[in-house]
Amino acid sequence: MQAVIQAKGPLSFPTNPRLRTLQPLKPLKQRTLPTIPKLKTLNGFSISSNGLPQFRTFSIGVPEELPSFTLRAASADGLMGGEDLDGRNKFLGIEISTYKKIIPLGLMFFCILFNYTILRDTKDVLVVTAKGSSAEIIPFLKTWVNLPMAVGFMLLYTKLANVLSTKALFYTVIVPFIAFFGAFGFLLYPMSHYFHPTVLADKLLATLGPRFLGPLAILRIWSFCLFYVMAELWGSVVISVLFWGFANQITTVDEAKRFYPLFGLGANVALVFSGRTVKYFSQLRQNLGPGVDGWAISLRGMMSIVVLMGLAICFLYWWVNTYVPLPTRSSTRSSRKKKDKPKMGTMESLKFLVSSKYIRDLATVVVAYGISINLVEVTWKSKLKAQFPSPNEYSSFMGDFSTATGIATFTMMLLSQFIFNKYGWGVAAAITPTVLLITGVGFFSLILFGAPLTPALASFGMTPLLAAVYVGALQNIFSKSAKYSLFDPCKEMAYIPLDEDTKVKGKAAIDVVCNPLGKSGGALIQQFMILTFGSLANSTPYLGAILMVIVTAWLAAARSLDKQFTELRREEELEKEMERAQVKILVVAEDDTKGSSLDPVLDDSPPTGSGASDSKKIQ
Repeated sequence: MQAVIQAKGPLSFPTNPRLRTLQPLKPLKQRTLPTIPKLKTLNGFSISSNGLPQFRTFSIGVPEELPSFTLRAASADGLMGGEDLDGRNKFLGIEISTYKKIIPLGLMFFCILFNYTILRDTKDVLVVTAKGSSAEIIPFLKTWVNLPMAVGFMLLYTKLANVLSTKALFYTVIVPFIAFFGAFGFLLYPMSHYFHPTVLADKLLATLGPRFLGPLAILRIWSFCLFYVMAELWGSVVISVLFWGFANQITTVDEAKRFYPLFGLGANVALVFSGRTVKYFSQLRQNLGPGVDGWAISLRGMMSIVVLMGLAICFLYWWVNTYVPLPTRSSTRSSRKKKDKPKMGTMESLKFLVSSKYIRDLATVVVAYGISINLVEVTWKSKLKAQFPSPNEYSSFMGDFSTATGIATFTMMLLSQFIFNKYGWGVAAAITPTVLLITGVGFFSLILFGAPLTPALASFGMTPLLAAVYVGALQNIFSKSAKYSLFDPCKEMAYIPLDEDTKVKGKAAIDVVCNPLGKSGGALIQQFMILTFGSLANSTPYLGAILMVIVTAWLAAARSLDKQFTELRREEELEKEMERAQVKILVVAEDDTKGSSLDPVLDDSPPTGSGASDSKKIQ
């Protein structure tokens, strides 16, 4: 079989053509000449000794196995129709393949944050309003229960990461969470009065005294405390490790800069809806008759929603892994990192992470956030219970709080992309600590100087306690909105330039351990202050000073991280450019060598026979 083409019109060929083999067309910038395969001798035409026909036409040698190909012509219509020069389909300037990643990730984040809002509000109601407990349980719970379980999970996760695939690791971690929350709503809470050691806790409290109310409350309502810890781990594990780890795996840095701040838009719509959900179930308890455990009914309904959302998360994860290809990373960087960073055990991983300045700065940022927010949040929750002592009122207020947080964060998300594009990573990373410092100082100042403001507050129909509750709520709303819209995207973008080994184990150590460590550190500071000065109110000036020191360290770590992140990004871009240049040099050199050895000497006699036909003939 031989193909003969005589060109006319805009398609023209050189007068001294070389032998070429048809291959599938590549993008214009990457189109190079492939190695010429062995040609099959064709019947029906006279072939010269060098394999070329003895007449003057453009001749195409057909290999024994010709791969399938499609001829595509670049045109203005094609480009206007949604294709660039590389033949990639686009919609609104964004590739279709990018939509296939971003939309499912946004839905996953929506479901995860919807669950987290319900779990966060419910855990506070359970442990703060339970009989024999109070807000004083929270510092002890975070220090002596939450932190050890977080460390244990990190050790287990590190082991599993070395033996399981990425997909199996995701399902192995998230399924137990879904199962526990479903079991708690339908089994553990309804049967809690059977296995809670209330009598033993009462005897120990009478013997040890009221100062041990917090630690003994952990024993008294241990199943509620387990729910509290699992809800906290949902934020650390499912959001930080599973979701952001998966997002970093399938997105590039350019996509992250453009879309990471926007992930929270859908997520904070979830905050608004989940806040309304909590509010609805809080009002539902009021409409039930006497003798009915309304909280048990409400809890069952909310846990059912949590389970359904968890199953939706698993489905979206499966869909993305099945239908979305992973991005191409720098092969030079990946091969070098794989060679230099073999699999390590738990202790080796911890030593490696501690020795990395980049990871240490990330850990400082996460721990500083946990301590700073905890110094204000626990004090605010104690004021909140004093103002709203019943579970119904407490939960209803938390529903409104979550809705307001969602609206504020949604607004911040709209501004975040402008901040990233205009001012860069460093400025975006510094906004959250600055906001937390300003609002935290205002909250502590109101508590410290609330008494002189009583007449002025009375004119607005508020007491100093209620004013402190509202100001503390505003502090938490602004701090959390800055965290979700700026702090979290900045933190996750910092992981992307790292190699895979540091990325996986670093996230497990930082997000699972450092986050609870920050909260537990704040709780330890509060416990020390209470024992030293007698109460949180007496400790307020000192807590304000500690807050300023922590935020200063936070800002210094963010500046250091900004310099290292910029350097890693520059190094990665340079490696990619070197790879592209090396490939082009090798291909061009190979093509020139083969072209010189195969350059034919054609007969200059005029074309005769069927070679003069204006059509493409295939025999």
